Amino acid sequence: MPSAKSARVQVRKRGRNIPLRTRAKTEVRKARALIDANDIDSAEKAVQSAFVALDKAAQKGALHANNASRRKSRIMKALQKAKNAS
Repeated sequence: MPSAKSARVQVRKRGRNIPLRTRAKTEVRKARALIDANDIDSAEKAVQSAFVALDKAAQKGALHANNASRRKSRIMKALQKAKNAS
């Protein structure tokens, strides 16, 4: 059973991390939706905002740096594939 202090710290960290993770996931979801809809111009802007959200989450420790990097790579790969298909 965790001590009371570690439980409080865990709640505080969770409160800081959840909004960062949620924003990153939302931005990635928006970018993927625009890529799937073949709206390349809007998708490029959405990908940039997703990159910012992922970088901030990784910088603050809400996501592991490699996890953010992998997600960025996959989004960029999907965007390039959609550009080449057009």
